[in-house]
Amino acid sequence: MPEYKKIVIEAGPGGWGGPMTVEPKPGRELIASITGGGIHPIAHKIAELTGGKAVDGFRGGAPFDQIACAVIDCGGTARVGVYPMKKVPTLDIYPTKPAGPLFRFITPEYFVSGVRLEDLEKLNS
Repeated sequence: MPEYKKIVIEAGPGGWGGPMTVEPKPGRELIASITGGGIHPIAHKIAELTGGKAVDGFRGGAPFDQIACAVIDCGGTARVGVYPMKKVPTLDIYPTKPAGPLFRFITPEYFVSGVRLEDLEKLNS
């Protein structure tokens, strides 16, 4: 069985939300990259730091209940709200703020934006 680790993700410059803790668990180990361009480098880095499994969730899909964290690149309102609504920790590489019809689901616990590689911090626990 893999050994999972926690990381803390901070909002980047101009971003919103967080800090958010991500820790994969058995059955919920996917780091889903929902960016439309393969697996984003941030998703790869989160998988490396946590022991999770990076997947291209845009092309291949990933069941909500198996996602430890979703990495998105949405400047609008769709993906920004859908994943937090499903209680999936979501990080956006764009510095977006809560908006749109799913506004009430976008909370600092489940959403952080403007994230860069340097905004990921491994915890020693």
